[in-house]
Amino acid sequence: MKFYFSTIFLLFFYIGNAQKQYPKNYFSSPLKIPIILSGTFGELRSNHFHSGIDIKTQGKQGIPIYAPANGYVSRIKVSQYGFGKAMYVKHPNGYTTVYAHLKKFAPNIQKYVKHIQYKKKNYQTGNLFPDSQKFPVTKGQLIGYTGDTGSSGGPHLHYEIRDTKTEHIINPLFFGMNPKDATPPTLQKLIAYPLNEQSRINNSSLKTTISFKKLSANNFISEQITASGVIGFGVSVFDRLDEALNKNGIYSLEMKVNGSRVYYHDVETFSFAESKYINLLIDYKHYKTYKKRVQKTHKVTANRLSLYEDLVNNGKITVENGLNYNVEIIAKDLKNNTTSIKIPIKGVASNLVYQQKDTTNYKIIAKNFQKFTLNNVTVAFPKNTFYNDCFLDFSMNNGVVKVHNQTVPLDKRYTLTFGTSFLNDKQKQQVYIANVTNPKYPRYTSTKKKIDKVYTTTKTLGKYTLLYDTVKPTINRYNFKDKQWISKNSTLKVKIKDKGSGIKNYTATIDGKWILMEFNHKKGILTYNFSDTKLVGSKHIFKIIVADNVGNKKTMTSTFFKK
Repeated sequence: MKFYFSTIFLLFFYIGNAQKQYPKNYFSSPLKIPIILSGTFGELRSNHFHSGIDIKTQGKQGIPIYAPANGYVSRIKVSQYGFGKAMYVKHPNGYTTVYAHLKKFAPNIQKYVKHIQYKKKNYQTGNLFPDSQKFPVTKGQLIGYTGDTGSSGGPHLHYEIRDTKTEHIINPLFFGMNPKDATPPTLQKLIAYPLNEQSRINNSSLKTTISFKKLSANNFISEQITASGVIGFGVSVFDRLDEALNKNGIYSLEMKVNGSRVYYHDVETFSFAESKYINLLIDYKHYKTYKKRVQKTHKVTANRLSLYEDLVNNGKITVENGLNYNVEIIAKDLKNNTTSIKIPIKGVASNLVYQQKDTTNYKIIAKNFQKFTLNNVTVAFPKNTFYNDCFLDFSMNNGVVKVHNQTVPLDKRYTLTFGTSFLNDKQKQQVYIANVTNPKYPRYTSTKKKIDKVYTTTKTLGKYTLLYDTVKPTINRYNFKDKQWISKNSTLKVKIKDKGSGIKNYTATIDGKWILMEFNHKKGILTYNFSDTKLVGSKHIFKIIVADNVGNKKTMTSTFFKK
């Protein structure tokens, strides 16, 4: 009977923790270089989980990308930000592979994209959906070249595998890619959280950083803590692969209390719709304050992530007076390299002290639509913008409005409106809304204008004000001079910049005909490739107009000679 029970237990344990079986040998590597990662799947990023893996490209661009399996190019998109130049290949086995931040596409695809760009007279193509016969690919066929376009932080290939039907993203390392990794995760910080008004940790009602020491290579033990009431924990932890120094994300996080699992999550797969709930998985206030991410081992009610398993009381621990508890938190990478920390807890009586709550005149009921006005400023919150009821910190000081606190995450955008009836027509043209939470670095916020008001929609709380942009953008020749022979040049480059509201758009012509200029926003450089069109004659007129976000425009005209 004992053997029978053990067998059944192990069977259920295995089934409950088994991953879906993915094809290991169907997809080959998209690159013919060693696979070294600078970013892992499910890493904690700003407002989202990383939806793929980032493959290092030896610090350079232009490495060929090959189709990992038969299929066809089902989607192409060229964007200034985000994925930059991106391509999607649909495969007959039910998966789609994604390639982002490309320098360029394979020649036949590149020709098609350029045609669309010239037809639209726009670098950004929007989503293109070629039919299945347009660009069929076979395994090992060249489909593009790695780059650094969009919001990339350096040359690499962002590679994804998605379930074609559901669009859920799946960890590509489950499909047979095998980067070297024998290095366990690194534990940086342990934090304990009182989770209600009666809870205490070391006689404090505030979250508390807990010190710890090493027991062995990958095992730690914290100081003993005293606690009462409902508490939770959080850890700051990262993982490194063997051949890179990048601080990557872990695969799974588990917590046990007295040997029994009460919390577990991993990043095998997730949907884009749930990615925003990362701000409830982490200690968002800690992140916004210190720019360090702490993963909580307890789940709040509003968190709808599907990553969790085996939750007991959502990972919250009820500590009773006179009892001792042994907590263990275990972090693993995908190769099962493990780091753990043990936390001894002594239950004590609570030292309850009355705490006065902070209140304001503006009460947020999360499930309701809310609208408040102060002087010339109105804020409007759709229902369920906030995850919890709260009192809104809404105030004005010298023209700066404070809309609560940037350390509070939101589920939806809210609308912030400034009345502008006191401005003259010129000021109304030049005004925009800026986020001045950090007053040294005001940030333009997408501003829409109506008669006597300007407004924006944003998910960011903090301080805002009206600023004015009276200065035109600047344009400087980068790789040529006016009236210069440039027959050896393969490109024409200019550098553009705007100090106020930022660049909105640009348009350029040679001899009166629109040309495609690719904008590297990280360097402020616009590039035209002479291979795009055939020039007639040797003398040519280049003209470019650059506009900022309030409509200030700068025009530069240059003459160049080229055979």
